[in-house]
This record gives sequence, C-alpha cells and structure tokens, in this order.
Amino acid sequence: MRTSKAARSGAGSLVIIPTYNEFENLEKIVSRLLTATPGAHVLIVDDGSPDGTGALADRMAEADDRVKVEHRTGKLGLGSAYVLGFAWGLARGYEFLIEMDADGSHPPERLPDMIGRVASEEPGAPALAVGSRWVPGGSVVNWPRHRQLLSRGGNTYARLVLGLSLKDVTAGFRVYSSATIAAMDLEDVSSKGYCFQVDMTLRVLDQGRSVVELPIEFREREAGESKMSQAIVVEAMLRVTQWGFQRRFAKIRSGRSQATVR
Repeated sequence: MRTSKAARSGAGSLVIIPTYNEFENLEKIVSRLLTATPGAHVLIVDDGSPDGTGALADRMAEADDRVKVEHRTGKLGLGSAYVLGFAWGLARGYEFLIEMDADGSHPPERLPDMIGRVASEEPGAPALAVGSRWVPGGSVVNWPRHRQLLSRGGNTYARLVLGLSLKDVTAGFRVYSSATIAAMDLEDVSSKGYCFQVDMTLRVLDQGRSVVELPIEFREREAGESKMSQAIVVEAMLRVTQWGFQRRFAKIRSGRSQATVR
C-alpha cells in the first residue's frame, strides 16, 4: 500500500473531539493523540461544560498551537458538534477529517494506520476508515455486558434494515477524506445522537465510495459519565427504521421506473 509518511504522521489531518464534562479525560487523550500523530491538529468542540472542560481546552490551545477550540453555549449534541468541526476543517483546507471521543475509549495509536488507508494512492482507496470493535481482531475492554449486547444488537439491526455489510456501523472513531465530506450537504444532517454515525455511513456509500473497517481495542472510560441515554437509543432505532423504509421504497420505485421505460 503506497501512502506518504507525512500522511501517517497526521499531516493535513484535523481530529474533532466533542466534549461535555470531560475535564478528567481531555488532557490525557490529546497528549496520546499528538504523540501518535504529531502532524495532526485537534479541534475541541465544547458544549459549555460546567466542570471546566472548556477552560482547560483554552489552556491547552495556548500551550500548543496544534490545539484549537470552539465553544458552544449548551449541550447541542454529538452530531452537530461534528458537523461544525467538518465545516471548520473544510474552510481551512484539511485533507482528512477525523472523529474521536474524549473519554479514552478510542486508541489514537491506531490513527496512523487508519489515515494511511484513506490516504493510500492505490486505486479504490476507501473514503472512510472506521475503527471497529466487532471485526476480527477488534475487542472491548471493561464494557458492561448490557452495553455490549446493546451495541451488537443495534449494529445487527442496522445491517439488516439498511442492507449494510459493516460490522460496526455505529462506531465513532473515523477518518474521512475531506473530499467525501465536501460532497455532502452538511446543512441537511440533523442526526444528533449515535445514529449520526449510521447517517454519515449511508451518505458515504451513496456517493459510491467505499468504507474499510480496521480493528481496535475499545476501552470503557475510566473517569466521567457516559453520554448514552434511552433517548439516544430510541432516536437511533426510529431513524434507522425510517431510513430502511425510505431506501426500500426508493429501490422499488426505481425498479418500476426502469420496467416502464423498457
């Protein structure tokens, strides 16, 4: 696989990290990230964290010009934080746009390989690399049994309803080519919770571009509280079901139209 050393170091990459009450985790994960990919830049999108995460992010930005910060006035959701980050990165000419959590669950040491796959000069290089828990070689550590069952069940449901082959379509550790994001209508993305990842995957595939899953070791956070809630799960189930019906109906209509033309 031909790929440049500069790309694997993170050069031209923007890692977007949404935060809400991640004071205990943020500094550690950004330090690991910049060690693994010293050429990358980091955009922290803080949703007005009452625990001081935003102020910590500002201090980190003052100490290292690779770190940037955007402050929002309230808890506006994961999806909208990434959409803001994508637009911010496109406006500044980054080549790769990366999603990563602040809680330490995503291993930044895997980023060079993930970036390398998207940056590959080989024909048919993927437009999106996903750090996957559920492909061979992937694993989860210290995750409660009910969370594992919820994740596996949600991914199985999404695969069946949407006709996808990905094992971890809800994964939030991702590297996109900026050209792929630029081809999307970001103003049309309204998914707020974890179904945002399913939404983005469908948009990549609908462009006729490919997705690759690379195994990661996913670790449960050691500090702070999970943002998972019943409302997030319900939103994801409803959205996936809606998209499934819409896509099947569109396929049926397309088949009928082709039959009429013939």
